[in-house]
Amino acid sequence: MPIYEYACEQCNHEFETLVHSGESVRCPECDSDRLVRRLSVPAAPATTPTGSLPMSCPPDLPPCGPGCCRL
Repeated sequence: MPIYEYACEQCNHEFETLVHSGESVRCPECDSDRLVRRLSVPAAPATTPTGSLPMSCPPDLPPCGPGCCRL
């Protein structure tokens, strides 16, 4: 299920939503189906001061989630 960004042509509301295969999307503000799908740019991963990708969560912050290596 990809997440797509949309802009409503009727009320200019911008939103993003999960889209199931074959599902029609409507504006959550005005219920219009006159939508334009926006180009989404993936986020770049954060890097460490050395320029490499982080391998674990920082030890000075709380655990990053249920799969955290510090739990």
